[in-house]
Amino acid sequence: MSNNRPLFAKSWPAGYKAMLAFNQTVADSGLDKILAELIKIRASQLNGCAFCLDMHVRDAVKLGETQQRLGLIAAWREAAGVFTEAERAALALTEAVTNINHGGVPQEVYAAALAAFGEETLAKVVYAIVTINAWNMLNVTQELPFKVEHAHG
Repeated sequence: MSNNRPLFAKSWPAGYKAMLAFNQTVADSGLDKILAELIKIRASQLNGCAFCLDMHVRDAVKLGETQQRLGLIAAWREAAGVFTEAERAALALTEAVTNINHGGVPQEVYAAALAAFGEETLAKVVYAIVTINAWNMLNVTQELPFKVEHAHG
């Protein structure tokens, strides 16, 4: 990917400011920080956003997330006992919302998330999913590069 595309933050600062405000509102909602990072990582994996994936894996590590769990997020269904029921409900919901064009959010996925979180926290989880999907779409569209810190040889 070449990055000759303009940065939307510079092209339309008011839009970027609104996204930052939305992002901050979700960040300040009281949603568990590790859960929020799991949501961000899974959506970024599905959307192929290397910039966000790199950022949120780093953020999760800073919060104390383990390498084992980070490595298993993409295969969370098969990783029995690694993620809590609430985390599994959030990951299933993240996949359904991120891939909403594949038939919407199945009732069983929604019901499991509602049972795990209750109405208010479920709303916070959905806003967290929507927020990271918006960032992924913006960053992938702009071909936002990420910094490679070390090469593998």
